[in-house]
Amino acid sequence: MDAPVTPVAIDNDHQNPSKLLPSQKNTSKGGWNAAIFVIFVEMAERFAFYGLAGNLITYLTNNLGQPVAAAAKNVNTWVGVSAIFPLLGAFVADSYLGRFKTILASSSIYFLGMVLLSLSVSVIPTHSRKPVFFTALYILAIGEGGHKPCVQTFAADQFDETNPEEKAAKSSFFNWWYLGIVTGASVAIVVVIYLQDNVSWAAGFGVLAGSLAVALALFLIGMKKYRKQRPTGSPFTRVAQVFVAAARKWRLTESHGSRGICCEDDRVRGQTMGPKLVRTNQFRFLDKAMMIDNDDAMRKSRNPWKLCSLNQVEEVKLLLRLIPIWVSCLMFCAVITQLHTFFTKQGSTMSRSLGPNFKVPPAALQSLVGLTILIAVPVYDCVFVPIARKLTKNPTGITMLQRIGIGLFVSILNMVVAGIVETARVNTARKHGLIDTPKAVIPMSIWWLLPQYVLTGIGDVFTIIGLQELFYDQMPEEMRSIGAAAYISIVGIGSFVNTGIISVVQMISSKHGKEWLGDNLNRSNLNYFYWVLAGLSAINLCVYMWISSAFEYKKVEGYDEISEGKELEMEGYSDVRV
Repeated sequence: MDAPVTPVAIDNDHQNPSKLLPSQKNTSKGGWNAAIFVIFVEMAERFAFYGLAGNLITYLTNNLGQPVAAAAKNVNTWVGVSAIFPLLGAFVADSYLGRFKTILASSSIYFLGMVLLSLSVSVIPTHSRKPVFFTALYILAIGEGGHKPCVQTFAADQFDETNPEEKAAKSSFFNWWYLGIVTGASVAIVVVIYLQDNVSWAAGFGVLAGSLAVALALFLIGMKKYRKQRPTGSPFTRVAQVFVAAARKWRLTESHGSRGICCEDDRVRGQTMGPKLVRTNQFRFLDKAMMIDNDDAMRKSRNPWKLCSLNQVEEVKLLLRLIPIWVSCLMFCAVITQLHTFFTKQGSTMSRSLGPNFKVPPAALQSLVGLTILIAVPVYDCVFVPIARKLTKNPTGITMLQRIGIGLFVSILNMVVAGIVETARVNTARKHGLIDTPKAVIPMSIWWLLPQYVLTGIGDVFTIIGLQELFYDQMPEEMRSIGAAAYISIVGIGSFVNTGIISVVQMISSKHGKEWLGDNLNRSNLNYFYWVLAGLSAINLCVYMWISSAFEYKKVEGYDEISEGKELEMEGYSDVRV
């Protein structure tokens, strides 16, 4: 009962390399020779993003004169928008432009935004700097929207999974990819933030713009080496077809009126066949979309808006299963946004001397998160996973959802510890009579903040990398760019959640005395705010555990399912560990 399939011509520059016959593959394209250019582009983008985001609150408060709470909201809003735009960018890439053209266009926009940002802190007249600065920020957010969901998937596309050598190289690629991201971010936090604090903001932003220009040039140099895929049309059409078909057959049941189910799948306009999924019992109302009624049986070709395949229905179920997980991880991302805001403001009030002539920029402590990740990832792979494997008999040690859950628990500890350290900081200020001098340096070392930065890094190793893997592994193949964007959007919506929590806390606390998050941190109750986040995170963890207990992993015909963790050992999917 298949719809007619339109034949397409093979194009080695655009066709999925894993779907080509050996005689059709262009061996001069792809592999490490191509992927290395994309890695450098991503390193430069992360260098630029963290060089800006890491110290943004300092510029807003010290140079633009914004109150601390307002500056924190603005940082959260910008980070949130930057993480939501990738949903649109992924849709455009998968449906219209393709990943290569989307990366090229978005990288150009990103570069122009950074140039405008550099001009806004240097040659733009003082009275016009604020609107130009914020305009540049959101141009950068647009560039981030096209770049972020496509670049990792495009780089992974350079490795052919049907070639044993390239398949092994692809597994190694994800490790080097994550190392490149952390390296770019860490160098930016140390070098660029030092320039911003000790030379000038124009010099700091100028370095970021220069790095993006070099990365864009490198990306173009490698243009002839890339394997490119054609856009296959909107994947949301297949999703909509399932809901429409199910609604049209809402009275039909398998025992009354159904003449069987449609098991055969099709792709049109060059779409590639994905793995054949096993039928599951969740969201059974969607099963009506694949039931064959009398009208379907009499048709020579099926109407895709009235009859869908089993595979198509199960792909929609995969999406629906991920939505509750997506929602239950928002609180984690609300917690980690403190890294760019209140953690930095705490450090700015503490003793930062390192030797007689050097002061540690408060935002530079964010590099400790990257350092923690660089240490924790090998420890996780080489120590934690083998031990867990012996206990659980699971080849991956623990399941993806268990990994995410551990990170959620670490985020609770993070906020508890941050609240305790903040209490000690305020008590020290009170002891030395500095409670009403917010610009005075409190005689308490900035290194007391080390535990909360380390815990942030450990939480990322479990939850952030776990989410990357989950939203790659459990998404339909033709929607993996959108899966990457969905994972990224958790960070964005989490930033908005944090902004909402700040607003509610300020409103309630102002009605009962003073605002918890005032400009004078010594008089504020930042420790209470951290503990509120810890309490909300604890409630969220309970909800997450309830949701994950009912989660069903993707089931594919021909592959073994792990009995305890319900994870699949799927060829090609196990290569995405970062």
